[in-house]
Amino acid sequence: MNNVRYVYGLTSALLVGGAAVSLMTGYPAGAQVAQNDEAVMDRVVPVEGAPASFADLTQQLQPAVVNISTRQSIEVNRNPFAGTPFAELFNRRGGNNGQQPQRREANSLGSGFIISADGFVVTNNHVVSPDNRARLEEITVTMPDGTEYQAELVGADAQSDLAVLKIQSSETFPFVRFGDSSQTRVGEWVVAIGNPFGLGGTVTSGIVSAVYRNTGQGGAYDRYIQTDASINRGNSGGPLFDMRGNVIGINNAIFSPSGGSVGIGFAIPAEIAAPIVDQLKQGQEIERGYLGVSLEPINDDLADSLGLERNRGEIVQIVTDDSPASRAGLRPGDVIVGVNGREVTSEQSVSFIVANIEPGESVPVEVLREGRTITVNATLARRPSEEEIAQQTQTFDPESEEPMDPEASDEMIAEKLGLQVLDLTPQIARSLGVPTETTGLVIGAVDPNSDAGRKGLRRGDIILSANYQEVASTEALREQIAAAESEGRDAVLLRIQRRGMPARFLPVRLR
Repeated sequence: MNNVRYVYGLTSALLVGGAAVSLMTGYPAGAQVAQNDEAVMDRVVPVEGAPASFADLTQQLQPAVVNISTRQSIEVNRNPFAGTPFAELFNRRGGNNGQQPQRREANSLGSGFIISADGFVVTNNHVVSPDNRARLEEITVTMPDGTEYQAELVGADAQSDLAVLKIQSSETFPFVRFGDSSQTRVGEWVVAIGNPFGLGGTVTSGIVSAVYRNTGQGGAYDRYIQTDASINRGNSGGPLFDMRGNVIGINNAIFSPSGGSVGIGFAIPAEIAAPIVDQLKQGQEIERGYLGVSLEPINDDLADSLGLERNRGEIVQIVTDDSPASRAGLRPGDVIVGVNGREVTSEQSVSFIVANIEPGESVPVEVLREGRTITVNATLARRPSEEEIAQQTQTFDPESEEPMDPEASDEMIAEKLGLQVLDLTPQIARSLGVPTETTGLVIGAVDPNSDAGRKGLRRGDIILSANYQEVASTEALREQIAAAESEGRDAVLLRIQRRGMPARFLPVRLR
């Protein structure tokens, strides 16, 4: 069970991003001295030991750290069957008393920091990007003195959880710059500034506990600076400063059994965030390399079973069909120990290495296979969205009782047959124990009040054909339903495959 608790105001998401910054311009209320001025640094940074005080450094940096709040409009489903596979169907039949879905207002809070005098702001994507049910209405940036400005979203990247805003004002703002987090060392002092729990301008201090910590969450950006500086809800998107005023990371997540800070916080290193922020600021789309494998780090047991070194390599569990990995000849069970000349370790995962290589580039992949070391060349593709990756690697549990997302239902099929169906991907086919080349639709949910429900169809059954025609897509099934209705027939003949049983024909009446 994952115990990482995410730090932000409204929703749970892994926060990513980082920046190292230097306060450079005057603040409207009074001129700020450039924080990298040598005389200033001699005054605020002790030559040896712990700093005598963080006060001078904080006074210079705090004007560039802002509070970010959003106003969102969220659709509220008043259907009493909300959350069931057939919520939308019940709505259409009057279960919502003919009322249209209503919307209510919601808010989120987070932190951010200004990176240019003309008002560009960096924060976490989840602070300003609502979920699918919500619509972003307004972004407000609040300065430490309480002055509020409207801001627009310039660019956002969900995979790195970074976003760039632009304050809608012609004023000149104090700002900070990215620093070189690659030079960060364990034990160095750091200061976090942000708005935990909506408390503006809160400053906490600590040390760097670990560099490039992998939390086990997976993904291309599971690579953090760990700190014991107190980080809590609302610190999301706020900067983690070193003693020279450089932002070496963006505060993003905490490990906490209680939900509050217990001294284990995470920030995305500046060296990772800086190039992404620069692209977002210019309105560019972020493109990353993609290999197409599902991997698991080599733990002690795997290392012992394979005779491998500890903390080296990742074992391939799944190779996505028609992916760069499959075309390169990678197989489940291969252990990837190097990519493009870089060794794979817990601090430097395959996902991280590949994501930072341009799509279209051919890279050597060093693999341990059955006791031999081989090298294959893979031409990387463009990394799909996280939703697309999840769909490609999804498994299917036919015994699950969790209702599926109503938005996944095809409206006509749900209404006419009382079924919710999904495309039968090779991954789902493996989960159901049928050949990966099987074509058809898998049933995700059944309305018990439908003829299909009364005749015993259930989640996990596969529809191979309808009216003797193969149905490899929901569109094909819709066509057969429409054909039956146009010919005056009240039922469709489905061919059903159930795990461990021979396929059989079953007539299902239309509603």
